[in-house]
Amino acid sequence: MRLSEYYLPILKEDPAEAQITSHRLMLRAGLIRQTSAGIYTWLPIGLRVLRRVEDIVRKEQDAAGAQELLMPTIQSADLWKESGRYDGYGREMLRITDRHEREMLFGPTNEELITDVFRQTVRSYRDLSKILYHIQWKFRDEVRPRFGVMRGREFLMKDSYSFDIDFEGAQRSYNKMFVSYLRTFAKLGLKAIPMQADTGPIGGELSHEFIILAETGESEVYCHKDYLTYDVLMEETNYSEDLSETVKKWTALYAATDEKYNEKKANQLKDKLISARGIEVGHIFYFGTKYSKAMEATITGPGGEIIYPEMGSYGIGVSRLVGAIIEASHDESGIIWPESVAPFQVGLINVRSGDTDCDNASNDLLSKLKNAGLDVLLDDRDERAGSKFATMDLIGLPWQVIIGPRGIKNGYIEIKKRDTGEREDISVDAALSIICG
Repeated sequence: MRLSEYYLPILKEDPAEAQITSHRLMLRAGLIRQTSAGIYTWLPIGLRVLRRVEDIVRKEQDAAGAQELLMPTIQSADLWKESGRYDGYGREMLRITDRHEREMLFGPTNEELITDVFRQTVRSYRDLSKILYHIQWKFRDEVRPRFGVMRGREFLMKDSYSFDIDFEGAQRSYNKMFVSYLRTFAKLGLKAIPMQADTGPIGGELSHEFIILAETGESEVYCHKDYLTYDVLMEETNYSEDLSETVKKWTALYAATDEKYNEKKANQLKDKLISARGIEVGHIFYFGTKYSKAMEATITGPGGEIIYPEMGSYGIGVSRLVGAIIEASHDESGIIWPESVAPFQVGLINVRSGDTDCDNASNDLLSKLKNAGLDVLLDDRDERAGSKFATMDLIGLPWQVIIGPRGIKNGYIEIKKRDTGEREDISVDAALSIICG
């Protein structure tokens, strides 16, 4: 992709409305634009990141045995009245009346709808266990939407729901999602720590939040410092096996949000306690038969008895994750994308567009990088070199490759790794080897 043709509306100054780093950088780097309070248009480069995050979330859900479907954004209020949540959910729910005076709503979550789908289609215990998920837009009418995509009104969410015949089965499903969340966040370049949490309006008896540590986090969190050395991707994960030991390892140490803070336990850790700011990136719940009983979603058990399935729900804010990654990975110059979610792997900078040698070398290297399977953004604009460098630092691509007349004359190009700032003069072949490797 050539930057001279790409839609990338960069802002040179910090937007006055942006209160936190991710909001400021997403606006400045041309990822999003606000259309109304808490609602955003995702621009091309932002959408590329959003889709990469979504893809990682989807692949790990699939690996854990969850099956994807797609539920609508608009739901019938009758389902929520069955569960008893329609009046109790609060003003965050956007309520709608259609032309036939039927009460509808823009879904803030999908426990009722997935329970209705289940009760229409599943009859026997032989069909369980099941974990179903979708990735869909949600709406919650926040009284004070702020912080960009971190607390917007419309957001993209992955929500999955488990159905099991008993508590033991529900616990296995819960453990699968627990481990899949650890692996998902690690693949996104994030260190997520599971912390016991309140269940809120969803209800239930068991719940964990997944928190990443960031200086600009929205709340205070506390945890054992050994969590920082844990790496779930170093372990083999077989989702068909018992994952309880992995869950025990990740919940054995002290970790708490400010709502769950225990001063006595914290004081016992002494110098091993970390106090930091945190951002919630995922939340999982087990709530038993709360919805299956309320909505009469039953199956026939092994002896012909009627069983109310045990359920759980598991959410990841996909669009929120884009902001969270930026909060955890940036510097004074801009975003630093982990390679797994970067909109382009390489930013190719032609220092002197219009110079025949520089143009030819840039076009040749662009073809070689693309043939190697890399996504490349070539800055071929008629701009000052300093402006091009600033743009590439701002949008945060993992690699920058710089082609200038002096280097071409002497047979080298310059490469820069965005996260470390390390620069090196190197041959084209050596650069290809390093970047592709």
